[in-house]
Amino acid sequence: MTPKTHSTPRQATKAAVMPNWALMGGVIFLGAAAFAGQVFAESHEEVIVAHGISTYGSLKYTADFKHLDYVNPDAPKGGEMSIWMMGTFDTMNPYATQEGTPGALASIAVERLFAGTADEVGSSYCYLCTTIEYPESKDWVIFNLRDDVTFSDGVPMTAEDIVFSHNLLIEQGTRSFATAVAQLIVNVEALDEHRVKFTFADDIPRSGLIEQAGATPAFPKHWYEETGARLDEARFEVAPGTGPYMLDGYKINEEITYKRNPNFWGADHPINVGQNNFDSFRVEYFADTTAAFEGFKAGAFAFRQENSSLNWATAYDFPALEKGWVKKETIANGNLPGAYGFLFNLQNPKFEDIRVRQAIALMYNFTWTNDNLQYGLFDQRESFWQNSDMQAKGKPEGLELEYLERVKDLIDPAILSEEVTMPHTSGERQLDRGNLRKALALMEEAGWTAGADGMLVNDKGETFKLEFLGYSPTFDRIMLPYIENLKALGIDAVWNRIDTAQYTERTNNGDFDMIYDGYRNGLEEGEGLGQRYGTSGVGDVFNPARYSSPAADALIEIVKEATTREEMAAGVRALDRVMRKELFVVPAWYLANYWVAYYDMYEHPEELPPYDMGYMSFWWYNAEKGEALRQAGAFQ
Repeated sequence: MTPKTHSTPRQATKAAVMPNWALMGGVIFLGAAAFAGQVFAESHEEVIVAHGISTYGSLKYTADFKHLDYVNPDAPKGGEMSIWMMGTFDTMNPYATQEGTPGALASIAVERLFAGTADEVGSSYCYLCTTIEYPESKDWVIFNLRDDVTFSDGVPMTAEDIVFSHNLLIEQGTRSFATAVAQLIVNVEALDEHRVKFTFADDIPRSGLIEQAGATPAFPKHWYEETGARLDEARFEVAPGTGPYMLDGYKINEEITYKRNPNFWGADHPINVGQNNFDSFRVEYFADTTAAFEGFKAGAFAFRQENSSLNWATAYDFPALEKGWVKKETIANGNLPGAYGFLFNLQNPKFEDIRVRQAIALMYNFTWTNDNLQYGLFDQRESFWQNSDMQAKGKPEGLELEYLERVKDLIDPAILSEEVTMPHTSGERQLDRGNLRKALALMEEAGWTAGADGMLVNDKGETFKLEFLGYSPTFDRIMLPYIENLKALGIDAVWNRIDTAQYTERTNNGDFDMIYDGYRNGLEEGEGLGQRYGTSGVGDVFNPARYSSPAADALIEIVKEATTREEMAAGVRALDRVMRKELFVVPAWYLANYWVAYYDMYEHPEELPPYDMGYMSFWWYNAEKGEALRQAGAFQ
């Protein structure tokens, strides 16, 4: 389960927030096989002492590991990593998701009890702790905290800070997070200065509970009590953190800078060896993507992750690249592609009839869009868990079918026997006439018929109006042909591009018809599914479509109760099949790689890990190359 850390528009540079290992604790992982250390008796129940915990497997790294395999332990420290962000910000509190737009990297100083790695799935290691203790029943867990962790103001972290942090998130955190976690964790107490115990609720699945406890961040109790600050308020005053970086300065809507914490407690921690290599980070803000690209070409910032196929295919021919100042690189991405597409606001009554959603989906032509507008660089997404063993395929069978049988009274019976719902196919022309005829028939069945002017109206004579909401001018070329196709169907469709602050406010409040957005899923699933796809998540920022289904709720519970990876994956496949049938996101495109360009002063390990590009954590700065670029006039 993930407390929301920023509410910048969801398409914009999501990767540029924190290293993956620092975020792993913020995601619920289903199941927990116990590993390691010493086992001893206490109250007739065996208690396991371990340096971490893994899901369905074993930890890769032993308790005495020196550094992560994918880092360069001898990477030099120094230099600046500079990136960009589009839009604006009006707070530096990353948890103020309903009151403002936090600045990029605003959570950079926040660390959690557990840390993950970029070369494993589902492994969590003690980070702010040395070991954990838990019984085989997993009714509770004790974190034995490190005694050398300090906040950036020099105050030591203690068990009381962790208790305070948990309670603060329950009281003032994101609603879906607070509600769900309060049902899982019934008590958190400090046993002494460096031991904190989490007790879990009775009669709930034990899978993922220890990992959820390990996701608890370290907030400074003394600072919140002294200042009276709230976790959910928009403010520029920043709480001290335990992390390697701290806020250095900002110019509202122009620039944010972060600097290395000179007294960072964890510089020699094995997790950190070869990481946190930059002395500072700088985020340059731009009003739109065109201005940002021009800024990059001129050297206003030095690292760019490209998300425009147009730019990638045609625009990387500028002088800095031709002179060898800039490198262009494609890097494999082993993570699941985001389940993105054209997303319906299901709380809008006009989308209640699935035939309406099906008709609108038929008007999107992926084939023509990809071939003519995206240079054939993408594939069409089919599944919410694309390219994994959790992607539903063909007809259901085995354990997946068994799970679907349990909810057969809640789903379309065809799901039990038919091939999984796939994205519709389209022809090579922008307007596929076959799909147009199917869409017209569906709209007529749903009560929308063509009037004298060809526009679809209901029995009250009302025209079907549809607003696509967005903020990026780079989407104009994608959206306008889709709008034209919808108009050919008889829908009064418009593409309304607004500024990022308005976009954030309207989408957070559910004030939209359709947007290009989606969901981020994991390679292992558990409690967090309810936050994204469960009824409890409706109206929350993690469930942008406001999706809710009794069948989905039931299948989510099955996944949460799984004790093996096979059970978990089968439950997710069943959920995938049901959600694809209900069509609340029109599947769009995905890319299995990162496209990056950067000035040739940054370097990275030859072999990158599968689950994190790591440019903000285990890349480094080559001072000699940087000076040569400056002397050559590469930067503004």
